[in-house]
Amino acid sequence: MNLDLTGKIALVTGSTRGIGLASAAGLAQMGAEVIVNGREATAVADAIARIRQTAPGANAHAAVFDLGGAKGCAGLVAQFPAVDILVNNLGIYEPKAFFDIEDDDWTKMFEINVMSGVRLTRHYLKRMLDHKEWGRVVFVSSESAIFVPKEMVHYGFSKAAQLYIARGAAEQTKATNITVNAVLPGPTWVEMAPVRLAARAKGLGTTADELAARTFTERRPASLLQRYATPEEVANLICYVCSKAASATNGAALRVDGGIVTNPF
Repeated sequence: MNLDLTGKIALVTGSTRGIGLASAAGLAQMGAEVIVNGREATAVADAIARIRQTAPGANAHAAVFDLGGAKGCAGLVAQFPAVDILVNNLGIYEPKAFFDIEDDDWTKMFEINVMSGVRLTRHYLKRMLDHKEWGRVVFVSSESAIFVPKEMVHYGFSKAAQLYIARGAAEQTKATNITVNAVLPGPTWVEMAPVRLAARAKGLGTTADELAARTFTERRPASLLQRYATPEEVANLICYVCSKAASATNGAALRVDGGIVTNPF
């Protein structure tokens, strides 16, 4: 199995922590030159240092841009006009009751989770096709794209949109060495998980530990894994899809959700 990415340049958006950081580290371990993105220079520098701990000698670049708007995406593209691998990982997450979701909440979720990937894919995928290059584009969606999350409908909507965009973009790649796929993680224990749980627990009058325990008995009882995945477990699939070994996988929605989605297709 050819997992060597030596000589390839990979951009992972939102890669200072969580699944994004794990993906950037995994791609660096596979030999790729990685572009690490975040809004704060300190966070990006810290992420690069962590990547170099797991991949000594990794060639990593800082891309300090807020990709939640057109200006940040344009700035990133200007600094790094060409990549071989684009992982659209940037995303926000916000549990909120349907009737409490304001117009601004919908707009913000759409701009960050959907349009960041649209803007970058429009540039990088077109360049890959124009230059008849090898390339990989991956959208990091969510099981919430299929398993409708009643506690955050606007989040599920944004993740479902990514599936359509990924498939539509893949339709542009017929008979090329370029692929576009989506990966759908389930509940993942990222750095912000304790903070998010604590905030939700406070609003519900319970504890973070109790709320975490109820994740797989109440919110996601269909889970076969019955635990949170680690960022590295999710990144393993993302990195594989970015590899040369995944050459026949294109236009797919690949689940790493622990079995929450019961539809086998």
